[in-house]
Amino acid sequence: MIHIVDDEEPIRDALAWLLRSRELPCRAHASAEDFLAWLAAGGEDPASPAVVLLDVRMGGLSGIDLFERLRSEERIPAWPVVFLTGHGDVPMAVDALKLGAFDFVEKPFNDNSLVDRLLAALDESRRRLEEAHVAARRDQGLATLTAREREVLDLVIEGHYNKVIADRLGIAMRTVEVYRARIFGKMGVKSAVELARMFAGRDEP
Repeated sequence: MIHIVDDEEPIRDALAWLLRSRELPCRAHASAEDFLAWLAAGGEDPASPAVVLLDVRMGGLSGIDLFERLRSEERIPAWPVVFLTGHGDVPMAVDALKLGAFDFVEKPFNDNSLVDRLLAALDESRRRLEEAHVAARRDQGLATLTAREREVLDLVIEGHYNKVIADRLGIAMRTVEVYRARIFGKMGVKSAVELARMFAGRDEP
C-alpha cells in the first residue's frame, strides 16, 4: 500500500491515478492530521509492507513534522517515507534523509522515476518486516535457553568446532553435540551458518 499524504487535492488525485494505473494500491490522506487520525483509528496492519509518500509543505502539521513524530514514536518503523518536495525544500529533504527518510522526489516529477523509487521503498519495507520477524524469533528463542546453552551458543556463533567448545567449557564433545541440537531446535535453525546469520549485526546475543 502506498499512502499519499498531501493537502492539495489535484496532486492527490493525480498520484492516485498514476499508482493505480501501475497496479499499485494506494490510499490518499488530505493532511498529516488525517493520516495520524487514520493510524489512531486502527488504520492498516503495520506488519504489512507499505510506503508513506509525504509532501513536505502542508497546512497545519508539515510533512517534516509528521515524519519526526512518526520516527520519535516508532509508530510504523517498517514503512519507509518518501518525500515530495519543491525546489526550495531540497535542503529540508536532505536533512530528513539523514534522520532516516528513504528518499525524496522533486516536483515536477517524472512518473517512471517516482514509481521506481516507490517500488524500491516497498522492497525496503518488506526487508524491514523480515528483519523484525527474525529479531522477534531470535529473542523468543533466546528466552528459552539455559545459561549453559547460552555459553555454547556464543561459541557456536564465533565459529568454533565442537571439540574447541568442549575444551573451553570443560565438558564432553558429545555433550556439546546435545547442546547444539537443543539450541538449533529452540532457535528454529538447521545449521550454525543460519544461526550466525540470525545474530549478524547484533553486538550481544
